[in-house]
Amino acid sequence: MPNHHQPSDLDALGRTWIDTWNSRDLERVLALYDDAAEMTSDRVQALGLAESGTLRGKDALRGYWGKALALLPNLHFTLIDVFVSPDSVVVFYQNERGKKICEYLRVNAAGKIVQGSANHLAH
Repeated sequence: MPNHHQPSDLDALGRTWIDTWNSRDLERVLALYDDAAEMTSDRVQALGLAESGTLRGKDALRGYWGKALALLPNLHFTLIDVFVSPDSVVVFYQNERGKKICEYLRVNAAGKIVQGSANHLAH
């Protein structure tokens, strides 16, 4: 089955992703992800969780994001824009500290996120 999604569905996923993070409900966030999802971020490295910056599987993501939520009690994402392709969405947002971030989210045929990558400005 081809892995092509309607732009409106991917746009909705991006907006749901923002709303779900803002709920601070970790299990709701994880429900958007496939069990074997991978996540890459320089924050993974900064927290000493994986030298590569990539975590694999929902259990690893639960540990990482649980720690992040505990460290960031004021976490809040403000949506700037959503970009789509046939099998991915990029959520462009600003966090509670005013930093702008692009989150690349690749989805499988079932519409679950299988790969995420947080992309920060280099300067």
